[in-house]
Amino acid sequence: MKKTFPRAPGVYFFKDRFGCVIYTGKAKNIHKRVQSYFSKQKTDWKVETLLQEYADIDYILTKNETEALLLEAQIVRAQRPKFNVLLKEGQPFIYILFTRPKIGFARVELVRNKKKKGKYFGPFLHKKQARSAYRYLIQTFRLSLCKQKIANGCLDYHIGLCAGSCREDFDYAGYLFRLQLAQDALKNNHGVLVKNIKQQIRLYNQQLQFEKAMHLNEYLENLDVILHTLQIKFSESKYQELILEKTAPIVPSKISEIPISIMLQNFLGVKKPIRTIDCFDISHFQSNSIVGSCVRFTDGSSDKEFFRKFKVKGLKKQNDYAALQEIVIRRYKNCPENIPDLVLIDGGKGQLHAVQKVLPDVFFVSLAKRQERLFGSLFPDGILLNVQEPVGKLLIALRDYAHHFAISYHRVSRSKELRP
Repeated sequence: MKKTFPRAPGVYFFKDRFGCVIYTGKAKNIHKRVQSYFSKQKTDWKVETLLQEYADIDYILTKNETEALLLEAQIVRAQRPKFNVLLKEGQPFIYILFTRPKIGFARVELVRNKKKKGKYFGPFLHKKQARSAYRYLIQTFRLSLCKQKIANGCLDYHIGLCAGSCREDFDYAGYLFRLQLAQDALKNNHGVLVKNIKQQIRLYNQQLQFEKAMHLNEYLENLDVILHTLQIKFSESKYQELILEKTAPIVPSKISEIPISIMLQNFLGVKKPIRTIDCFDISHFQSNSIVGSCVRFTDGSSDKEFFRKFKVKGLKKQNDYAALQEIVIRRYKNCPENIPDLVLIDGGKGQLHAVQKVLPDVFFVSLAKRQERLFGSLFPDGILLNVQEPVGKLLIALRDYAHHFAISYHRVSRSKELRP
């Protein structure tokens, strides 16, 4: 391996010949970690297979190893590299949330996704420590809310565990004050918080209440991890631009001696060469934060002056057809002179018909990920693309690039929406 790497913490990527990420890892020392893959002592068959498939290695530097760990989890979840096993399914992060509901009681919760409005602390990967710190906050500031309704309060209230929401005279103002204290404990003077816990541990030991001291010491150890993670101030949007740049699939600018514009013209059966191509994609999360993107390539090279991002405005729930119609109309309605030679839609026959209805004079094709099937006027039932052939290689790379761009924008958009 001739490429040099920094002796610093960060995340590294193994990429295949199409620029797609096939493995992501984290390291305290990127140079040392990458070199270990090429050592003579390697015996893992998975590493052998990885080295046979990779074409390039890239990296993103982070401030420290903990931030690298969080960034790795974010990238693996988004990219789903074929050689990564852990962190691939589900949500790897956990957050401590202080809710701000329009109705009902505000409360502190442990959550895996940023769906509710409120103040989030995290993300954390150390789930055990996060849960322990959460329990500490609940017990210390008496924040547990009861589902019962008892005039004098439930048993937990009388032993100091329940906040008293079960009582008819529940002191909600006092509860909100304690909730704010718990929030301040995480974001303000950490030194005072740790000092107070240590003082309480000493008091328990003097009173021979060793079990309570042991539990409190466990909270202290876990709280150290939480406070260290909070000090990093990591967010999923922090490295978004770098992630987009480093993990974008490669769109080949030269595939053969014949210009790709001529090859596309012949393949699609049109009268003039296909020089400019726009590609659209939609991204959302459980029907929320629906966004769209459009990327343009001219003669196989990205033309970022014509890249566009869209927040879908006319929909309250997921409808890919309507979302595509909206962003396609918005893209071209005020600038018909910028309509490209070809518009490629990420989707199948349904998506193609949807956009053809609203702009029948534009030349559309759609490319479905399943079997890489291309739909268009010449092939209404679809034709399978061959990734080894120039046209297939280019169109698949364009579709993947647009998809990558849309997902990256979607994550930034959701992150901004959920900020308090």
